[in-house]
Formats: sequence, C-alpha cells, structure tokens
Amino acid sequence: MVVFKIANMRCGGCARSVTSALRGVDPAAEVRVDLERREVTVEGAADADVLARALRGGGFVAERIFA
Repeated sequence: MVVFKIANMRCGGCARSVTSALRGVDPAAEVRVDLERREVTVEGAADADVLARALRGGGFVAERIFA
C-alpha cells in the first residue's frame, strides 16, 4: 500500500484523472481518493516510484507519505 498527498487535487475531475493515471500503470489496483485530505491510497502490485511518475505525468504534484 502507498499513500500520496496530492496538493493540486481539488475536485471530482481531478480525482478521476488521478485514478485513471494510477490504473494506467496497474489496472487491478484498488484506488481510494480522499478529496478533503487531498490524499490517494493505492493497493496493488506497481512500484511506488512508477505510480508517482504516472501522477507527475498527469500533471499532479504527488508526495509519498506512506509506503
């Protein structure tokens, strides 16, 4: 499990884009978004660095806060 803080995730559209970017790396991942805290939790097989790169590629500023 990995948790990212995403400072520029502010709306439902952002949450969908974040989920899409993460599932592009790991289609079977369980992705939980907390918009209020601006955090996303990912449970899956992909490496945290690969997930972070996917988020950056989607335009999101992601800080890993738990891995």
